[in-house]
Amino acid sequence: MSRHRYSLLVFDWDGTIIDSASTIAECIRLAAADLELEVPTKEQASHVIGLGLHDALRHAVPGLPAERIADFVARYRDHFRAREESVDLFDGMRELIESLHGERILGIATGKSRRGLDRSLEATGLKPFFRASRCADETHPKPHPAMLLELMDRLDVQAEGALMIGDTSHDLDMARAAGVDALAVTYGAHAEEGLRSCQPRACVASVRELDRWLTQYG
Repeated sequence: MSRHRYSLLVFDWDGTIIDSASTIAECIRLAAADLELEVPTKEQASHVIGLGLHDALRHAVPGLPAERIADFVARYRDHFRAREESVDLFDGMRELIESLHGERILGIATGKSRRGLDRSLEATGLKPFFRASRCADETHPKPHPAMLLELMDRLDVQAEGALMIGDTSHDLDMARAAGVDALAVTYGAHAEEGLRSCQPRACVASVRELDRWLTQYG
């Protein structure tokens, strides 16, 4: 029997493991400007991080015509790829993942595409540490519970043995829908007040606090 309450830790990627939330929001805004659409505020652009592509665009850029979605996505990706090399892991995250890998099962549930996540895993060198992952373009996107349910099924872990760790209400709502406990990090895309309203087990403000919470309570 594991000495830990949670044998499976499922991490969100953007804004939780890697410090990319502000870059994603900036690229959404730049793509909207490129197409001469109403540019969402930073808060509006940040709020949709973690959702599937079409849900994100519907909320952040409601004036985007369906026939221009491909153009918008192309412009967004151009902007993001131009900045991708400057995006890095949060301080202490690499060390935390490496230490957790020796004693837990680690997974990822992300709003990124499979191609985007694979590229980021390779670039950061974290790919070997995660047993399984689910992306928004291969199952139902957040806040639908499918990502977590599929990960638990693949890794043979029951809901009471899994913990979702994320920086948005979409992560926490997904966990609740899947019957899984959640832990919120407040250093990413969504403000602490909104995260607390989703009733996570706790909110942590840094990677150091995340490590401490997992050691004491997880």
